[in-house]
Amino acid sequence: MKTVLMVAEKPSLAQSIAKILSRGNMSSHKGLNGACSVHKYTGTFAGQPVHFKMTSVCGHVMTLDFLGKYNKWDKVDPAELFSQAPTEKKEANPKLNMVKFLQVEGRGCDYVVLWLDCDKEGENICFEVLDAVLPVMNNAHNGEKTVFRARFSSITDTDICNAMTRLSEPDHNEALSVDARQELDLRIGCAFTRFQTKYFQGKYGDLDSSLISFGPCQTPTLGFCVERHDKIQSFKPETYWVLQAKVHTDKEESLLLDWDRVRVFDWEIAQMFLNMTKLEKEAWVEATSRKEKAKQRPLALNTVEMLRVASSALGMGPQHAMQIAERLYTQGYISYPRTETTHYPENFDLKGSLRQQANHPYWADSVKQLLAEGINRPRKGHDAGDHPPITPMKSATEAELGGDAWRLYEYITRHFIATVSHDCKYLQSTISFRIGPEHFTCMGKTVISPGFTEIMPWQSVPLEESLPTCQKGDTFTVGEVKMLEKQTSPPDYLTEAELITLMEKHGIGTDASIPVHINNICQRNYVTVESGRRLKPTNLGIVLVHGYYKIDAELVLPTIRSAVEKQLNLIAQGKADYHQVLGHTLDIFKRKFHYFVDSIAGMDELMEVSFSPLAATGKPLSRCGKCHRFMKYIQAKPSRLHCSHCDETYTLPQNGTIKLYKELRCPLDDFELVLWSSGSRGKSYPLCPYCYNHPPFRDMKKGMGCNECTHPTCQHSLSMLGIGQCVECENGVLVLDPTSGPKWKVACNTCNVVAHCFENAHRVRVSADTCNTCEAALLDVDFNKAKSPLPGNETQHTGCIFCDPVFQELVELKHAASCHPMHRGGPGRRQGRGRGRGRRPPGKPNPRRPKDKMSALAAYFV
Repeated sequence: MKTVLMVAEKPSLAQSIAKILSRGNMSSHKGLNGACSVHKYTGTFAGQPVHFKMTSVCGHVMTLDFLGKYNKWDKVDPAELFSQAPTEKKEANPKLNMVKFLQVEGRGCDYVVLWLDCDKEGENICFEVLDAVLPVMNNAHNGEKTVFRARFSSITDTDICNAMTRLSEPDHNEALSVDARQELDLRIGCAFTRFQTKYFQGKYGDLDSSLISFGPCQTPTLGFCVERHDKIQSFKPETYWVLQAKVHTDKEESLLLDWDRVRVFDWEIAQMFLNMTKLEKEAWVEATSRKEKAKQRPLALNTVEMLRVASSALGMGPQHAMQIAERLYTQGYISYPRTETTHYPENFDLKGSLRQQANHPYWADSVKQLLAEGINRPRKGHDAGDHPPITPMKSATEAELGGDAWRLYEYITRHFIATVSHDCKYLQSTISFRIGPEHFTCMGKTVISPGFTEIMPWQSVPLEESLPTCQKGDTFTVGEVKMLEKQTSPPDYLTEAELITLMEKHGIGTDASIPVHINNICQRNYVTVESGRRLKPTNLGIVLVHGYYKIDAELVLPTIRSAVEKQLNLIAQGKADYHQVLGHTLDIFKRKFHYFVDSIAGMDELMEVSFSPLAATGKPLSRCGKCHRFMKYIQAKPSRLHCSHCDETYTLPQNGTIKLYKELRCPLDDFELVLWSSGSRGKSYPLCPYCYNHPPFRDMKKGMGCNECTHPTCQHSLSMLGIGQCVECENGVLVLDPTSGPKWKVACNTCNVVAHCFENAHRVRVSADTCNTCEAALLDVDFNKAKSPLPGNETQHTGCIFCDPVFQELVELKHAASCHPMHRGGPGRRQGRGRGRGRRPPGKPNPRRPKDKMSALAAYFV
């Protein structure tokens, strides 16, 4: 029998689809990467019996990046990134070995069915999967079609089975539009980001941002926030006056009347009107009206509206809300959450979706009433031609989902029920009064039929006092007429919901990427999220936007990005050439980049006002090895040391604390050592600021501390403090932390493994001797006699932490609290052996890591 490979976008999605198509009669096992499962069952395909093999990827298989040296900021002019720098597709997550996994599962298969998400990104992933599996699949015979695309909008039996019977082909044009966007964002973003980050971090010490990034969508998003900030700052309040009248009714109640002139900005004129009315005793009814009005039910729900409500009403950030929506979708609770459409297809089973909610404890009565009386046809919205609106696909309870997932599901369900409910109808009564020469009005509303507001009570018509029955010519007694003084108020900072609206209006980002852009400006310290989820720009965000306006306003205005998005859509529709759009857009931004570089002094003038130069920032910490003066430690991100006398800046490890290390000096360059620590339970190590930035030996890389230094005799180096190969990662060495006593620690110099050991020991030293079994360095430990854990009240013991049964009881392996990216393992990192001496030949077993020792140590992981 032939074999059909089916690939979904996420493991949970693959499992759900396989269960539906196999009717639960399937077998499953984990794939070689450990992240994706493979589900197997038999069935029919193209009229013949076949073996089905269902698996998944984990989002994008590949990512776009620059080749080789072009990833190194210090070696490449950012201007070269626009055209000269070659790019390549790399695995998005190398640890998953996704390409190899797909090739193993695809080998020998005859057909492939792609169940990726049905949007442009999903279409792009289709071709990433095909690039991996087509070379290893069986050759097609007689031009037989072997590649199929399943299109679906929800994880229901009906939708999945229908998709399987109506297979199509993947859309290459949509995939190309995503490739174009990726390349544009990579080249433009990296060029501007590298230039302005290096330029400004080299001059100012209190920017408090590790990366001063630029993004073709991110920067206009920030621009909207700063534009509102500027309006607030430039706002000048004006005083105005209003007249307020109160009249008494027959029931000895009073009505407040609104002045028809609303307000005046001249006190003398306001006083004149007050004088003309305050002596009047009666208010004459000039007209009355009673009109039946309707508040329309909502349009069907799309992504942007869902994100707006999630932020404004539920207090969820857009990215968090999108993650929850995607999880609800993969679990089958809602339809596909990325859609621009607000109109249900004519064949959409509205009653079927509604019946699923008929027994829900919260809205069963409303649903049953709708089904009994007949649903109202939803309003005609916008059909973007992508996916149906976001709709609940099955009933769920708060206990089942919990927390934010329930709150979002509840809103989606209530919104859906409201779209097929009736409009809210109310009676609006209006009475027009005349007091002297001035006219006043009073309005009231009475609900006739609540309609959809029963299921969405927050949308209900506010209750207002009912108005007395009267007719033209009636009079009421005037209680008082007074003049109130008020002031105009500035607008408030943009809410996330308002920002989402602006981005949608101006074509900045897509329904999928809008949450990412908003999250980026928050993470970059360009805005802070205040109460009410309002976005307040920071000094850095304000200066950047003002600088862009000063140099080239198009870098921050939404117009140019909106035009680019239209071109990308034309690629997706097959109406524009991929290479022409890419070349033309890059040429425009390349010219803008050169002008930006030539005009950077304009932005620098603004920076000088808001930020302090490096020399005036920070506090003295350690001495420079060149001039022997104190260098300043700058804590603001990225933390670094600056010598104002030598005008040199030295980067440091991030996300931890830095302090002086016993005033000890590096034997190579005479710089005072500093100690980096991630916390009391995490790892710490000393480092030389100069060696950290300028590796002294060929087998060292930039960003290595003393725990990775291969100096043969320095007391702080790997050669003197290294113990043995890390028990978890391939390239790391466990190194003694000599500063950790009396709560001693041994930590990997590559990954985040930490071993807490020998608590209350007076002294721990790395011995020159090695273990006869595994060749790890032995440790000499001297314990306090009163608290010695050694048998027979012994206080001293020498042994191997891997093999010695006494030491194994005193070692507790944990993952460190944090691990800076500079110290993650990677290809080419030297192999630790003994105390770091030598390199293990490829393919040779590691003598420090025998299988029995690995299994023994695994028990200590927590």
